[in-house]
Amino acid sequence: MEKEEQISLWRLFLVMLKIGAFTIGGGYAMILIIQKEVTSRGWISDKDFPDLIALSQAAPGLLAVNISIFTGYRLRGALGAVIATIGSCVAPFLIILLIALFFSNYADEPIVQRVFAGMRPAVVALIAVPMIRMVQGSCKKWWQFALTAAALCLVAFLKVSPIYILVVVITVSLAVSYYFNKR
Repeated sequence: MEKEEQISLWRLFLVMLKIGAFTIGGGYAMILIIQKEVTSRGWISDKDFPDLIALSQAAPGLLAVNISIFTGYRLRGALGAVIATIGSCVAPFLIILLIALFFSNYADEPIVQRVFAGMRPAVVALIAVPMIRMVQGSCKKWWQFALTAAALCLVAFLKVSPIYILVVVITVSLAVSYYFNKR
């Protein structure tokens, strides 16, 4: 594990560049790779990682960029946040630029459509695995699992706005915590 004071800006840039270069799907699909990279180096603990995801989701902007900002800031302050963000954005920017320059004329080709259709299941798995790990790591009590399952069902199947769910979950969580702390 690396110590925070030993992390160079160049190393921070290279790790975030690697994350940006080797993830397909962006955002949630990047979480598994980001988690592996930052927790294996000791930059963020496994316990703190779900909090980083929650904070990154709450902030305006792209999830992966917000994770880069918060990680870089935690490790090296404002300059670290800038360097980490640039690192995570350079490779995807160049890849999209190349796709736009060379492959936009071939988007309707059957082979190109099959390649992208073949990538979809992998992207779904890249999104599902970190979400399952976060549930396993965050939900220690029966009521936390129940709230998670209820929120999932409401959003996925009944199309309830996540804003309403957050308000209700926060209220119920506070009430349950208060109840158990009172005992």
